[in-house]
Amino acid sequence: MLVTDPHIRCEKRGSLGLLTLDRPEALGALTHGMIKALASQLEAWAVDDTVKTVAIRGAGERAFCAGGDIRAVAQAVMAGSSHEGADLLRDEYRMNALIGAYPKPYIALLHGITMGGGAGVSVHGRYRLADETLSFAMPETAIGFIPDIGASYFLSRLPDQIGLYLGLTGTRIGLSDALDAGLVTHAVRRSDFESVIEALAQGDRIENTVQAFSHKAAPGPLREHRRRIAILFGAPSVEAILERLDRDGGEFARATAQELRTRSPTSLKLVFRQLREAQTLDLKQCLAMELRLALRAVDAHDFREGVRAALIDKDRNPKWQPNSLAGVGNLDPFFASLGPDELY
Repeated sequence: MLVTDPHIRCEKRGSLGLLTLDRPEALGALTHGMIKALASQLEAWAVDDTVKTVAIRGAGERAFCAGGDIRAVAQAVMAGSSHEGADLLRDEYRMNALIGAYPKPYIALLHGITMGGGAGVSVHGRYRLADETLSFAMPETAIGFIPDIGASYFLSRLPDQIGLYLGLTGTRIGLSDALDAGLVTHAVRRSDFESVIEALAQGDRIENTVQAFSHKAAPGPLREHRRRIAILFGAPSVEAILERLDRDGGEFARATAQELRTRSPTSLKLVFRQLREAQTLDLKQCLAMELRLALRAVDAHDFREGVRAALIDKDRNPKWQPNSLAGVGNLDPFFASLGPDELY
């Protein structure tokens, strides 16, 4: 039976299956209901011979998708119903794996804020078309969490340590830098999104359609720092990264070091190890690892404190425990098997 949700619009246009994240008042943030509806429709279209291509877009002017509904996960944990948050994460990660292995061309049309869960429903697809308003980030270390939704898979494979830089700092990047990193595949003006959709609906060749509407983007601000990032973030630990940043002394290095020192120390060390281990794992293995980390992280102090500071009290002044990298203990328990609760 097909699962539906009022915030997911599904329509067939010719040979195209079109998904719209229709929750603009919440910047497209994914609820559990939205996740289940997306997965259900994707599974149905995967075996529907009349659907040759699938595309996904976001409604509203400000965002494609600002992420998963992390507030809902936090509220469930704080109410003592951690299983509800765990179920949301499990279903979301399984949907990410479905997109990553989708048997038909999957195209994401990105604009505005695209973060966390928004990356999960786009980056794993074959084509990622983005406009000049794109603002991409994986900001989880700011709330005592880790980049999930398969982010360890794609971040660990970006060139010049860009993935580690983005995963640790949570820095927002625009269209040009996302293109350079390979997070998006083509620059397409938002005014052309509908024309792309119509061409796909008519069965035009995808590569021809994408090339017809894509354009070159001007260099982004990170391009001049790529070599520096590769050296600075190629260090063997978070502590060593900070040492290199401090020794560098340039404006970029100082700002980056300052940003890192506002993040959860535990999250920083988890992310560093997570991305190192992800280099030898496939997407499903990365998602399984992320579930282990996520379920332990949401029960820890820093996640509750990070959500409080960012989303509840909004004082932007979290009190991390421990409050230094030196105080972070053995991380092995975070990475240990969940036994019968493993993702797969």
